[in-house]
Amino acid sequence: MSASAAVRAKAARIVADVAEHGRSLDAVLSHESSATKQERGLLRSLSYDSIRWYVRLDALLSRLLSRPNQTLDPEIRALAIVGLCQLIYTDIPEHAAVAETVAATRLLKQPRASGFVNAVLRRCQREHARLLPEIDRDLAVRTAHPRWLVEKLRKDWGERANDILDANNQRPPFWIRVNRLRVTPANYREQLQASQIGVAASMFEDTALLLDRAMDVGELPGFNEGLVSVQDAAAQLAGHMLDPQRGERILDACAAPGGKTGHLLELQPEPGVLTAVDVSPERLTRVTQNLQRLQMSAQVLAGDAAAPAGWWDGKTFNRILLDVPCSATGVIRRHPDIKLLRRGDDIAALAARQSQLLRTSWSLLQPGGRLLYASCSALQTETTAVIEDFLRTEPSARDVTEQRLQDLPASEALGQAHVGTASGVHGLRIAAGSAGMDGFYYALLEKPC
Repeated sequence: MSASAAVRAKAARIVADVAEHGRSLDAVLSHESSATKQERGLLRSLSYDSIRWYVRLDALLSRLLSRPNQTLDPEIRALAIVGLCQLIYTDIPEHAAVAETVAATRLLKQPRASGFVNAVLRRCQREHARLLPEIDRDLAVRTAHPRWLVEKLRKDWGERANDILDANNQRPPFWIRVNRLRVTPANYREQLQASQIGVAASMFEDTALLLDRAMDVGELPGFNEGLVSVQDAAAQLAGHMLDPQRGERILDACAAPGGKTGHLLELQPEPGVLTAVDVSPERLTRVTQNLQRLQMSAQVLAGDAAAPAGWWDGKTFNRILLDVPCSATGVIRRHPDIKLLRRGDDIAALAARQSQLLRTSWSLLQPGGRLLYASCSALQTETTAVIEDFLRTEPSARDVTEQRLQDLPASEALGQAHVGTASGVHGLRIAAGSAGMDGFYYALLEKPC
């Protein structure tokens, strides 16, 4: 049996684990290994693209079945999706895509399904040009999103919703963050050039660089030495918005995996005390690993930011970063499994948790201090609605988001992003795809003295 067929079989198992069993795509992929770099790349590509386009491919599959509503084994359904993905979304030669996908049935220990998979893929070759326009009349199918999410995005974003839906289906851009404590942006650009790595765009005075291709972190000059981190430009905005000052006490209230923790330390001259808290002890290991790679230190504590009695020393903080757990609907292009794993019924509970975290974190903030509410959700229920409800009950709190944005380092890319605050809406809403950034929301709140 060929290695290529083995990759298809592995991809089918991964897709089934996500679509049928609700497992995280990244978590499943982390346990898979292939012999060569090429096989690993193909497995990752097939898995991500099959999940990214699952809703549309599944609708196509339904039209290709010989019997309507035919019951399929989860792994065979997933294998058919992987095969359709190759025919519709890749440049893999069609004969290879069909042959290797059919061969994968034996590796899945279901050789009797080979005829079914072959028939579906052959019919797709003949009929997809007619069938795709028919199923694409449904916007949710065309954009491969769950219907509940399409409806919410259209309600919250109006005419921009279609652009967001399309942006969610793009492969994510590869942004990096230069650690100015270890290397100048100009010097790091020289190192990239020497490694034949191109820079397509930059932000924040060249500390945020958009590379012209994605790559393994091991290919980045000085990554293991802490010269650079991988982080989307929208996520990098958090550190610049909070603007830590010399000697301040800072709380990173939901810190894992630690990308923003490290950035705050890079930005703060003569750091005071930075406390990184997360409810998951397992995820805190990532925070510690990131800090070690950057050769930085922080007080890393396991605890619930909404229940500080278990970890807080009673001293208030000058600045608080509250990057709340959310639906992550702003970063779907990085995590396409969100389309399949998240449910519309999840949003209200998430918003309640976010509100609880915000109110508790506010009580830990010094008078005159600033709290940055951050969310990678694209939905107003988890963003503007949370802030507006908070400001109604804390009328003395000031939204200073716009004021801080005006003070940020000049950046042509940010200026062209059209991410400014809307009239009467608190905070900053960034639509996925704006200036190559992920979808994000920020509200910078100041506590009265």
